[in-house]
Amino acid sequence: MSSRRRVEACDSWRPPRSSHAVLLRAGPRVPAFASLSVRDGGGEAAAAAVAKAVEEAVVVRAGDRKDAAGREEEGEEARKGKEERGRRRLPPAAQLVRHPLALLALVPHSAALFAAGAAAGAAAKTVTAPLDRVKILMQTHSVRVAGETAKKGVGFLEAIADIGKEEGLKGYWKGNLPQVIRIIPYSAVQLFSYEVYKKIFRRNDGELTVFGRLAAGACAGMTSTLVTYPLDVLRPRLAVQSGHSTMSQVALNMLREEGLASFYGGLGPSLIGIAPYIAVNFCVFDLMKKSVPEKYKNRPETSLATALLSATFATMMCYPLDTVRRQMQMKGTPYNTIFDAIPGIVERDGLVGLYRGFVPNALKNLPNSSIKLTAFDTVKTLLATGQKELDKLIQENQEKTI
Repeated sequence: MSSRRRVEACDSWRPPRSSHAVLLRAGPRVPAFASLSVRDGGGEAAAAAVAKAVEEAVVVRAGDRKDAAGREEEGEEARKGKEERGRRRLPPAAQLVRHPLALLALVPHSAALFAAGAAAGAAAKTVTAPLDRVKILMQTHSVRVAGETAKKGVGFLEAIADIGKEEGLKGYWKGNLPQVIRIIPYSAVQLFSYEVYKKIFRRNDGELTVFGRLAAGACAGMTSTLVTYPLDVLRPRLAVQSGHSTMSQVALNMLREEGLASFYGGLGPSLIGIAPYIAVNFCVFDLMKKSVPEKYKNRPETSLATALLSATFATMMCYPLDTVRRQMQMKGTPYNTIFDAIPGIVERDGLVGLYRGFVPNALKNLPNSSIKLTAFDTVKTLLATGQKELDKLIQENQEKTI
C-alpha cells in the first residue's frame, strides 16, 4: 500500500453563494469561492471535477454580475422615468396666470407660429395696400390701355392721383380683402414649411449649408404660392376693374367667362419668381442673423434691420418676374408663356418696363417682409423664453415637495 493517499472521487460540490446586494455594493472586486469535499481514490476524475467546478463558479459569478448590471440599469431607467414624470407635472393654473410667458409655452409651437405669421401678414398687407394697388396699376398699364393711348406707362405720383380722383380714399384699399384672406394661410404655410424643409435639407451631421437654405426657401415659397394662387389672381382683377365689384362677383365672372384655368394664369412665372425671391430672402436673413454677435441676436431691431436688407436684395433680383406674372394674369393678355412675355414687354416698354412699379413695390414689400420675418423671429424667441420660465417653475415646485 502506497504511502501517498489518492483522491478517488468528488464527494460533494457547493457553488458560490449568489448575493446581488454584495455584488452591487462591492463591484467586481468581491471574491467568490466554491467549496469542494473529496474522498480517497480517483485521480484524473477528481482533477476534471475540480476544473469543471471552477468553470461553473466563474459562469455563476459572471451571471450574477450581468443580473446586477441589468438591475442597476433598470433602476437608472426607473429613476429617469420618475424624474421625467416629475418634470411633466405642470404648475397649478393660478401660478401659470401669474407667469404669462410660462403660459405661452403651453401653446403648441406650430399653432403659435401660425397665429403670429397670420396676424403679422394681415397687418402688413393692410398697411401697405395703397402702395400695392399703385404698383399693380403701373405694372399692368400697357395691357389695360392697349390701343387706347400711345402712352407707355403711368408714373408713381400720377397713379396715386388717378386712384384718389376716380375712386376716393376707399380706392386705395380696393382688392385688399382677398390679399388679407390669402396672407393668413400663405404666411402660415410659408413659414411652417420653411422650417420643415430646413430639416429635410440638413446634412447627416445636422448642419445646413447655404445651398440647403436656398433649397428650403425655394420649396417653401412654391408650396405657399401653389396653395393660395387663385386668391392672388383675384387681387389684380379687383384692383384694376372699375366699379364696385365684390370678390365673389369677380370670381364667378372669371369662372363663367374664362373657365377654371383662369384662376391659374401666370402660375409658371409665379412659381419661378417666388422660388428665388423667398430662397434669397430667407437665406440672407438666416445667414445675417447667424453672423450677428450673440448679445444682439434676439433684439427686434436686429431682426428688422436684417429683414430689410435681405428683402431689398431679393426684390432687386426677382422683380422682373413679378411684372411678367401680373401681365399674364390680366384678361386679354397677349402672352401665353414667360418666354413670350419678357421679350414682348421689352419690345413694347423697353427694359425699364420690367421694372414698372418698382418704387411702390419696394416701399410696400420691404416693410411687409420685414414685419413678417421680425414677428416670426420674435415669437420664436418668446417661445424659447417661455419654455425656460415653465421649466423653472416646475423645478421650483419639485424642490418644495422634496
